[in-house]
Amino acid sequence: MSGMDGLGATPTHPQPLPGREGSSNPARGEAALRVGGEMLVLRPSFAALVAAESELGPLFALVERAAEGRLGLSEMVGLFWHCLRERPEALTRDGFAEAVTGCGLAANTPVLKVLLGQILAGR
Repeated sequence: MSGMDGLGATPTHPQPLPGREGSSNPARGEAALRVGGEMLVLRPSFAALVAAESELGPLFALVERAAEGRLGLSEMVGLFWHCLRERPEALTRDGFAEAVTGCGLAANTPVLKVLLGQILAGR
């Protein structure tokens, strides 16, 4: 894979900037994650959550596991992957997983918290 291999992911919460690619809109429940120097927006849309639930099982069970500290890394990466608003052409699931993993669970917790909050809020 080109430009994304071995690069870390850094969760961030930038303010929304209308018309600017890579900006998250917290009013829509979006969160941003920096992967390979590129800001990726995660948006828990209905379609994204249905796809995540298909892979990961019931979303409420996922939230419960997270609340109990039992959410697996692969589950977090799976949720993030399905919630990506747009995927760069060069980004593969494996490359994305490596980048997210490179930062560790604690660094990705703010993004996870936003997504889980949206699942519970139902926005």
